[in-house]
Amino acid sequence: MTAQPIDPAAYGMWTPDPVRQRLANYTIEDVLALPDDAPRVELRDGVLVVIPSPTYGHQTISNLLWMWFRRNAPLDLSTVTAVGVVISHRNTLEPDVLLLRRPVVAESHYFDAAQVVLAVEVVSPGTRRRDRLEKPADYADAGIPHYWRIEQNPLHVYAYDLVDGRYELAADAAEELIVEKPFDIRLRVRDIAP
Repeated sequence: MTAQPIDPAAYGMWTPDPVRQRLANYTIEDVLALPDDAPRVELRDGVLVVIPSPTYGHQTISNLLWMWFRRNAPLDLSTVTAVGVVISHRNTLEPDVLLLRRPVVAESHYFDAAQVVLAVEVVSPGTRRRDRLEKPADYADAGIPHYWRIEQNPLHVYAYDLVDGRYELAADAAEELIVEKPFDIRLRVRDIAP
């Protein structure tokens, strides 16, 4: 018995159109129109990029940080995970944790970048380049005031503030992160450790 290739369309499974992928002409409207069973994607310069599922450690860090923000952020900020940010008509991102200005305005999975106060990315082996180089530039271009990058092995938090259109390192810590923006924060890094 040999395995036969499966035609995803014949079984109703969604996949990106290979011609449109080569043309790089997907837009936010196309992403919003994806079927409910489509995989989680980011839109990168008109190309759909499937986002891999996060690992146990990655999810734990994100969820513990979400909980920490939920308990400690001022009432004018709301924290959320597993949602997207519209950077431009041809670019979306799927950060691990967001702090949003209240009132929260969203009619879909995506938030406008103007609502975002802080975007957090937890770095995984498959996302190193994007989380360290590409995403910070995209978030900065969108005017998001703060960006955090969390490295996993060893656990280390890097906090950046937007200054003149670029992120500058405000603080980094392996034990306790202390920053004044977006609010007075004293985060013990062990509180978000898996």
